Amino acid sequence: MTRLSSFMSHRLAWPLVTLLLLLAVNTAFNASFLHLEWRDGHLYGSLIDILNRAAPLVLVSLGMTLVIATRGIDISVGAVVAIAAAVAAWMIGGSVASDVSRFPMPLAILAALGVALLCGLWNGMLVAKVGMQPIIATLILMVAGRGVAQLIADGQIITIYYKPFFFLGSGYLLGLPFSLFIVAAVFVLLYLAITRTALGLFIQAVGINPTAARVAGVQARRLIVGAYAFCGVCAGVAGLLISSNVKSADGNNAGQLLELDAILAVTLGGTALTGGRFSLMGSVIGALIIQTLTYAIYSLGVPPEINLVVKAVVVFAVMLLQSPEFRAEVRTLVQRPVHEGARP
Repeated sequence: MTRLSSFMSHRLAWPLVTLLLLLAVNTAFNASFLHLEWRDGHLYGSLIDILNRAAPLVLVSLGMTLVIATRGIDISVGAVVAIAAAVAAWMIGGSVASDVSRFPMPLAILAALGVALLCGLWNGMLVAKVGMQPIIATLILMVAGRGVAQLIADGQIITIYYKPFFFLGSGYLLGLPFSLFIVAAVFVLLYLAITRTALGLFIQAVGINPTAARVAGVQARRLIVGAYAFCGVCAGVAGLLISSNVKSADGNNAGQLLELDAILAVTLGGTALTGGRFSLMGSVIGALIIQTLTYAIYSLGVPPEINLVVKAVVVFAVMLLQSPEFRAEVRTLVQRPVHEGARP
């Protein structure tokens, strides 16, 4: 009992329980949900599909984690996804031939990531240097970014025919989707930077009390700019994966509402919106929860007009269960009749 209590008190306990429950629900309604099959040199199955489709959201959630940990928020990541996808598609998709690219693919990828980095730096400068509220600063790019993406695409959906580019989002390596290796590389590098250097402590210090952090010698403004820049790059990589997977770039719809899913994933994973406390692994689990829930909604045949309501109800329930105050209040209500009945 003590071990169970200790586990449930861990910050990742409820996200893990939620993910396991969603997997159990999918398994109950789909007997082949956990089935994995080796075909054409790689693994097939619902779990692999969920992991592959969750990759862009995991990347954006990792970047959002650092931003939220510094008391910020970035609601422009969806627009940055669209911009990066449009840049890459325009530079690559210049011909209907499957082996011809307008520019070399490495150059297109670097250009897309460079533009995403500039978007993140723009947000960071507005927040840290100009002093704008994070939601207002990123709202500017959220609105303007869609227009920029459509300008790059000339108002059209750019179709990509260059087959080597498809490997990023739909290729396989060692039997697993290549996108998972990209996510793993970003996660490991970020985790090492957080745990093996003072970066994690600096982020926590800035999130808890920016003024005290500056007095202690922490370069708070540079750290905040760096967090937004990293978030922009993560969104850029996500844009590459999405455009590679769907073989096109749609400036109007690419990354639509991705910023909301990323914020939900980060909060589901235990990161405090007030800053300071954050969990990279929690954000990964949160993103998997959202993607697994989305898979369950569609596989169970929930009508499209109410699927967002179902998603909101589940997220609301999980957030309540994660709240220590809510659990304490429920415990008090449950125990109160017992104590009252024990009175002489």
